[in-house]
Amino acid sequence: MSVLHQQLREQLDAIEQQGQLRRLAPVTHLDQGRIDIDGRQYLNLAGNDYLGLATNRELLQAFFREQTDDNLLERYGLGSTASRLMTGNTLPYVRLEEQLRALYQAEAALVFNSGYHINIGILPALSGKQDLILADKLCHASLIDGMRLSRAKVIRYPHLDYPAIEQVLAKDRERYRQVFIVTESIFSMDGDAADLAELVRIKDRFRAALYVDEAHGVGIRGQSGCGLAEEQGVHHKIEILTGTFGKAYGGQGSFVVGSQLLIDYLLNTARSQIFSTGLPPVSVHWLCFVLRQIPLMQAQRAKVDEMAARFRDALRAAGLRTDGSSNIVPVMVGDAARAVAAAERICEAGYWVKAVRPPTVPAGTSRLRLSLNAAMDWEQLAPLPAIIKASLE
Repeated sequence: MSVLHQQLREQLDAIEQQGQLRRLAPVTHLDQGRIDIDGRQYLNLAGNDYLGLATNRELLQAFFREQTDDNLLERYGLGSTASRLMTGNTLPYVRLEEQLRALYQAEAALVFNSGYHINIGILPALSGKQDLILADKLCHASLIDGMRLSRAKVIRYPHLDYPAIEQVLAKDRERYRQVFIVTESIFSMDGDAADLAELVRIKDRFRAALYVDEAHGVGIRGQSGCGLAEEQGVHHKIEILTGTFGKAYGGQGSFVVGSQLLIDYLLNTARSQIFSTGLPPVSVHWLCFVLRQIPLMQAQRAKVDEMAARFRDALRAAGLRTDGSSNIVPVMVGDAARAVAAAERICEAGYWVKAVRPPTVPAGTSRLRLSLNAAMDWEQLAPLPAIIKASLE
């Protein structure tokens, strides 16, 4: 065994002893929020397909009929051939960005390959050594990596502690050329929501720019599905508003909407955009198709919201600790090994639940992360609180 492999074995053994070893499982997605793994079916509570679009068979059939009628697959093929600035900017991209611009009533939009690509691309492109980034302590790993790649000073304020932002800026705002306040709208592991109206007030007071990652808000929140910023009435007041297609949209990729100046600048400076091969045309076609459906899905959004509130009440009635206000419902456990063992017992009962452990969440805050979507029904969820309680005893 080489020195490298010996070191890797020791480190993997340590990860396993801490109850943090992860493995991949091949999954087949079914309808009604179900999945098949190794021939057994589970209710999938670990995914992010919030509106059930990725597994909606009727919608998929309608999409493929549309592609066939217009010969789009034959016209564009499956590969984009290059980065967007070379020859990968296929016509579907133009249509998709125009649809996004119209939906958000913004000056412009720009599509990236993934939420990770967008978050490691924007902050390094916009910020420099003379700038300050103030970010919520619980921001997603992709945002943290974007901060690390930037040359700006980074301060991570306590979760949802907006007076802490004001305290920093009241003291030090004039030391920096530009300040970026960075937050998620719906936090991915806690399911709680930012007060975006308050952040708009703060950034206006201190001449800062607000960066809101709506990965877990787009599609599932807001009257038109534009996200929490739309729901709170401030989406036109946010300088950098991003979202992902990999969750409620049931697709692939991400986007930013904002001023034409911002979009032009990012197109010329965001390295994760410039140096990535474009998405396959069929993927972008699917997003164009889905984007027409999203504003019309108020009933699905209301269903998920009602189920999530009812599910939280049932968890609390069973004596379990939960939090948040979205369709992401955490059950707090604390110890990583205990969370893993509980998740395994819950899976045995037919519910695909994963334990979220460090480094994804801080030490001592391991949890079961349950994600509800519109393809599910309450009858499928009703037995689960009692099963979770039993799994933790």
